[in-house]
Amino acid sequence: MQQKLNLYNTLTRKKEEFEPLHAPFVGMYVCGPTVYGEPHLGHARSAVTFDVLYRYLKYQGYKVRYVRNITDVGHLENDADEGEDKIEKRAKLEHLEPMEVVNHYTNIYHQEMNKLNVMQPDIEPRASGHIIEQVQMIQEILDNGFAYEVNGSVYFDVETYNKEYKYGKLSGRIIDDLLNNTRTLEGQEEKRSPLDFALWKKASPTHIMRWPSPWSDGFPGWHLECSAMSRKYLGTTFDIHGGGLDLMFPHHECEIAQSQASCNHTDAAKYWIHNNMITVNGQKMGKSLGNFINLSELFSGNHEMLEQAYTPMTIRFFILQAHYRSTLDFSNEALQAARKGYTKLMNGLRVLKKLQYPMESEAVEPDAKLNEELQKLTQDCFRGLNDDLNTAKTIASLFNLLKKINSLYLGQIKIEQLSRGTFDLIRNIYQELVLHVLGLEEETVGDMEEVLSLVLSFYKEAKEQKAYDKVDTIRAELKRQGIVIKDMKTGVDWAYEE
Repeated sequence: MQQKLNLYNTLTRKKEEFEPLHAPFVGMYVCGPTVYGEPHLGHARSAVTFDVLYRYLKYQGYKVRYVRNITDVGHLENDADEGEDKIEKRAKLEHLEPMEVVNHYTNIYHQEMNKLNVMQPDIEPRASGHIIEQVQMIQEILDNGFAYEVNGSVYFDVETYNKEYKYGKLSGRIIDDLLNNTRTLEGQEEKRSPLDFALWKKASPTHIMRWPSPWSDGFPGWHLECSAMSRKYLGTTFDIHGGGLDLMFPHHECEIAQSQASCNHTDAAKYWIHNNMITVNGQKMGKSLGNFINLSELFSGNHEMLEQAYTPMTIRFFILQAHYRSTLDFSNEALQAARKGYTKLMNGLRVLKKLQYPMESEAVEPDAKLNEELQKLTQDCFRGLNDDLNTAKTIASLFNLLKKINSLYLGQIKIEQLSRGTFDLIRNIYQELVLHVLGLEEETVGDMEEVLSLVLSFYKEAKEQKAYDKVDTIRAELKRQGIVIKDMKTGVDWAYEE
């Protein structure tokens, strides 16, 4: 029986069988980065998690439209409605235009995601490019009586909204508890309630990033962009909304409220999915806490918490070895273990390339029990993915399958004992899951210059010993790789073949 994909829906607090609204089409929106600094390990976890979901949905035959935004305006310090815009603050510090900052860090984000083999989304909208859509949505919310304008700023009226809908349905927050535990901050006196959040903020005279609106020259609130852009590209209701657990409240909670209060009257997405945090000694890793590690630092090893450099695929495997809803604690030991696990899977790919199904075995009666066991092991590899995208379980199942693959390679199991169908099945499933679903790829081992230097020393030694058959072999093999050996008076060197 074919296994079905089940996903944990934060909105309902349970695992649900994934049934798209309009199969085979799937709409998926994921909150992307606020681009005012380099991406760190926390960014990588969200990107890799939803990359695997995107890959697996496509593997299952769905036609996926994946939208992941870039936040380039409206995200104020401490995720509040007061203070400086994070991007504008960086722009002032570096004496740059805000969009110079945006482009610089967006490019770096893309470069680091490419190293992690994260596929690009189908659409990557920017908040600053969708001001018209955001203004329209604010007007809808005002017209429906769920917002109010004060001194050129527009705020969402949470208490009025809660009389008709349920504010807190995603996060499980209770309005009365929130009111009792929320203090009115300085500069927020114009709000009717401390729970109200900005839809539009009037820009101060020194604020650089501003746009005209019916209410003032200003800028949109942080939560609004995702509501407006997801609606534009995926419709009023779509299948999946993803992001980090730290965005569940208030960001995603406010998104649902905005969608309900506008002309959508929906929860925006059918399935709300959240990846958990990366921790350092039990504390959340993040810029605000000062305990984060940039991806560039991980790749170079240039950070006080690192004992060595770690490759992008080691980082990707490290993220995948834990279920996305569990916390993932950073340590050098865990990263070193991830490197070993990743290497083991890559060695499996190399072994599979060397295994060939012998033609004469077609006439041999296969071992039915062994074939059944191997077919079950391949099916087990999907159980983890179908059980709420549990990549940790899938990796464990791949290791179990790899034991049999290694036994075939070592001759402990004869390939002739397998049917051609079983042999092709284990080869295809292993390769597809490792490369195309988990998104792991083989990294270049060692330094090419060092390897070539070693080969040239063997070449020089063979020449001195007049072992011309070895000399010719080395020359021919390197030439096959597009490299020519240059014998000079000053010594031996190499060059790319022109």
